[in-house]
Amino acid sequence: MGIVVRLSGEELAVFCLSDGTLCALENKNLHVRGGPLAEGIVSGHYLYDPLYDTKINLLNGKVEAPEMGYIKTYPLNITEDGLVQVHCLSMKV
Repeated sequence: MGIVVRLSGEELAVFCLSDGTLCALENKNLHVRGGPLAEGIVSGHYLYDPLYDTKINLLNGKVEAPEMGYIKTYPLNITEDGLVQVHCLSMKV
């Protein structure tokens, strides 16, 4: 399972893979009924959404089965202070 992060009106699902890699993607399944991805199961670099039996590549957002398409991903990095930064979010100032 991942954690839900809300930033600037966007809801993200953030996952930590077994090798320590952090991945963030939009927290919504492409299925017509949607659904939160943060509740999915991580195995390797794939997310399995048990609600719709969807397989998603966490590294690039590609939905591999049974739906087709891509989930929006967000690049992350960890600062020297241990803070997680999410990139590419548009914010109104």
